[in-house]
Amino acid sequence: MGSAHSPADDVVYDLVSIQYHALQAAELYDKYAQDAEGHDDVVAFIRSCQEQDGQRAIRCHEFLGALTKDTGLSS
Repeated sequence: MGSAHSPADDVVYDLVSIQYHALQAAELYDKYAQDAEGHDDVVAFIRSCQEQDGQRAIRCHEFLGALTKDTGLSS
């Protein structure tokens, strides 16, 4: 993956930001799905978005672990 990065690096900050927002959105999708109750196609779309954001957060976590593995900060 390249050289180790510190938590202050832009790439680390960017990944943390993407992960945070993906997790925040994934939490809100339950409300969105509840609002769409009775519209199965919309609920399915919302659940798909929720799954994608969950996967995005997991992928960010993987990248962050790889980028910070040599700093003693990896999870």
